[in-house]
Amino acid sequence: MTLIVYLHPFSSYSQKAITAFYEKEVPFTVKLLDNSEPVASEFAALWPVKKFPVAVDEDRLIFEATGIIEYLEARYPGAARLIPQDPLEAAEVRMWDRFFDNYIAAPQQQIVYAVLKGGSADSEACVPWRRELETAYAVLEKRMAGREWAAGESFSLADCAAAPMLLYADWTHPIDPAFKEVRAYRTRLLARPSYARALDEARPYRHLFPLGAPEGRD
Repeated sequence: MTLIVYLHPFSSYSQKAITAFYEKEVPFTVKLLDNSEPVASEFAALWPVKKFPVAVDEDRLIFEATGIIEYLEARYPGAARLIPQDPLEAAEVRMWDRFFDNYIAAPQQQIVYAVLKGGSADSEACVPWRRELETAYAVLEKRMAGREWAAGESFSLADCAAAPMLLYADWTHPIDPAFKEVRAYRTRLLARPSYARALDEARPYRHLFPLGAPEGRD
């Protein structure tokens, strides 16, 4: 029986999770969360928090994108590893996973929320979030010098997080050309077959991006 994943393809955290499925070549069944019934009510009953993605493996509920990837790693250890076996290397991968969620995705989403509430992405209220992104870009620029992936020698959980977070961050607050390492890393992520597949599945929903999806930055 394949895992069931409740998601929306345009969600950054949904993309993060399914990139891991594609990377590990683990089959799954999608339950699309587009407010249609009966899936919407089914999801609300299953997970009242109503945050997605959420996965179900028989009678086991797995929530949060990182939690789903951790579960996949434990459930299918023979497939492409996304978390190293070495404890210190694994700690580094998990640390950089949190970096992308907390210091790239979080401020980016605050800017989007401001627009959804009727504000402007260029407003004074969004200045702190833009500064946070600039700081994160600068940190990542130093980190990626001489590196292909965020942690370790191979594509990992951290890169599953980085791909959608940097996609939408650049749409929201463009990565300055001065951050050459960050821009090159983003390009590698978008070209990774596992993430490219997730990105293609999201294309029909680009009209949903509140700031307008830019041309030529995907």
